[in-house]
Amino acid sequence: MLLDSPILGRGFRPFFLLGAAYSVLNLLIWGGFYAGYITPPTVFSDPVSWHAHEMIYGFALAIVAGFLLTAVANWTGCAPARQLHLAGLCALWLVGRIVMNFDLGLPDSAVFITEGAFIPALAISLSIPLLKSRNKRNFVFLALLTILFSCDIVFLVTEDRTPLTIAVMVIVSMISLVGGRVIPAFTVAALRRRGEEAFQTPQNTLDILALLSLVLIILALVFVGTQGLILAGVAFTSAIIHLLRMRRYHTQKILNDPMVWILHIGYIWVIAGLFLIGLAGLNILPFSTALHALTAGAIGSMTLGMMCRVALGHTGRNLIATKATTTSFILMQTAAFMRVLGPVSLPDHINLWIIGSAFLWAACYIIYIFVYVPTLWQPRPDGRPA
Repeated sequence: MLLDSPILGRGFRPFFLLGAAYSVLNLLIWGGFYAGYITPPTVFSDPVSWHAHEMIYGFALAIVAGFLLTAVANWTGCAPARQLHLAGLCALWLVGRIVMNFDLGLPDSAVFITEGAFIPALAISLSIPLLKSRNKRNFVFLALLTILFSCDIVFLVTEDRTPLTIAVMVIVSMISLVGGRVIPAFTVAALRRRGEEAFQTPQNTLDILALLSLVLIILALVFVGTQGLILAGVAFTSAIIHLLRMRRYHTQKILNDPMVWILHIGYIWVIAGLFLIGLAGLNILPFSTALHALTAGAIGSMTLGMMCRVALGHTGRNLIATKATTTSFILMQTAAFMRVLGPVSLPDHINLWIIGSAFLWAACYIIYIFVYVPTLWQPRPDGRPA
């Protein structure tokens, strides 16, 4: 019976699978649209709004949910959301995707309630163990989910894409926050496993400044828009802060370990995206270039890397990248470079860049599905709970 199967044993199992499958569907439709073969769903007034919303609130939020549901159980020592509870969260996410892809004739209010129900349910599921354990350090994720929910509702009501840009920055803030914790920890652990002496360097001040700098970018985007000296100044400052953090991450020592270097590359894309926001603020580059460095580059790389790592580590398997996994990491970088640099270098061929990038992204997650479905669906080999 599905409710008793390992797939509903931990949050990462169903949500990583759902997110991967949905990103493949979204990007194949998107590439097919630019190739002239497919018409995207017409729930919104323009296809770009559908693509942007669903990659954020369909794909990225599914991965965030899978990670947080798993991580909060570990952080607090409380029982994880599983079986019927987890199935209910998956159902809410899935119903949201249905109403965002099919015009069912529902009134707007019903669509907003249906699509918007997932984030509050997820936040409640996370807040109960956090509050019980008084895990104040991680209350910040509840705040970030609240902002994501607010952006979702404002976008659905207005179809102004500014809230979607803010939502991207919120997810980048999560990447910065989690990355600052796990990247140095995972790197040091990998180096020690192969006999090297390595240590983490506490950087509490820089960690706080990194998050605050991203908050300032969000405020700048809200109040002054995507251009201007204020946005450029805070974006360049944030890029420098994030770069200073990274100098202690031992990046040069892990270039032969794909399970670690993919996370470093995801973080480098964050730095690049922040720098490009600064250039966009000075009207040197289109803001969309910076936005895709953060989405196709940072979010794409970091989610894929964490999805592979969590799927192996939390099912009791060795953290070793297969050739297929490493191939998907390389393809993700190719897709990101095509989407970010292609339109800038050869703007007359922008459709080809978008099509190529979309299909390469889809290929990455098709590989993930084929490689990791058995891992996500089957029990742990050591017999421990899923």
